[in-house]
Amino acid sequence: MEFGVFILAQQRGYHQSSQQVIQNSIEQTVVAEQAGFHSAWYAEHHFNNYSLSPSPLMMVAHVAAKTHRIRLGTAVCILPLYHPARFLAEVGFVDTVSNGRLDLGVGSGYQEFEFERFGVKIAESGEIFNEFLDIIPKGLGERIFEYHGKHLDVPPSSIAVRCVQDPMPPLWVTSGNPTVLGRGVRENHNLFVTALLNGNDAITSLRARLDKVAEDNGKDLDRDVKFGFLRCAYASDNRAEVDSYLDNARFQRRISESLKFRRAQSEDGYMVQEEPSPTDMSFDQMRANLPVGSVNQVIDKMLEEISILRPKHIALQTQLGDFDQKTMLRQIELWGERIIPAIRKEVGELSVATAA
Repeated sequence: MEFGVFILAQQRGYHQSSQQVIQNSIEQTVVAEQAGFHSAWYAEHHFNNYSLSPSPLMMVAHVAAKTHRIRLGTAVCILPLYHPARFLAEVGFVDTVSNGRLDLGVGSGYQEFEFERFGVKIAESGEIFNEFLDIIPKGLGERIFEYHGKHLDVPPSSIAVRCVQDPMPPLWVTSGNPTVLGRGVRENHNLFVTALLNGNDAITSLRARLDKVAEDNGKDLDRDVKFGFLRCAYASDNRAEVDSYLDNARFQRRISESLKFRRAQSEDGYMVQEEPSPTDMSFDQMRANLPVGSVNQVIDKMLEEISILRPKHIALQTQLGDFDQKTMLRQIELWGERIIPAIRKEVGELSVATAA
């Protein structure tokens, strides 16, 4: 069982400078490596305070120089916003400077606000994404490649800086579309999924959908597919501390939905106003749904969710809103010292018992 930190790099207000947000993200990565986490993941968003990470590949290249072991992932590169030749060249470069520690997460995007400012039609994002999935293994795996599609066209070209990982970094595909996930399964890529802030019923439904995707594409989900689960979780006996984390998790969902459904309001064209959402949950509902509470409560709830979904990787959302940085660094250390070892021990013992 692998554990990662998912770093969104949010700015909840002007009391946070952009420099502070990015420095906090870097510091969380360094502490996560020291705590024994397997991976750190970086988002990609543009032009507003939902996330201040415009280039996860640049982030990986930077933190690669400050770390030694932890794998570094893009979660995700919004492929329709890239030129394929530059994207492939930068992937090769980043995998090289990270000494083969890059995990390449990719997606098609969902915020039309971003697409408009890149001059890309979001209605075409699915087609463009699929063409990128054609190009990536060709460009990274072949010395000379070319591609001629409806949206993307690359004449015979060679990527100068080759990936250290042969032939390419692991590709992680995220999407709410079962057809896209199905392609990922068929082509032996990894998947990234989430149940948002929902509880066991949603996780059970997610498992059923993934089982169907795997079965429809001739694979067994447990045996043949590696997938990661993005999750909000927080351990503390301090109720106010937990509430602050939940408040920031709810902020994240509010802003994400506002941008997705074009409800976002802003007084200055940048800072998106936080407004209650029709899908808002109370803190009590979130406590019932999520692995939050005491260390033992978090361990028990995580084990319950793992028994339902059976992911190979769990990415914890550590950077949300304006949650206190020193408190979050202690939280990352707590997971490394107590929670992850306990979960791995229980999962390992369960696996041995099942095999026997």
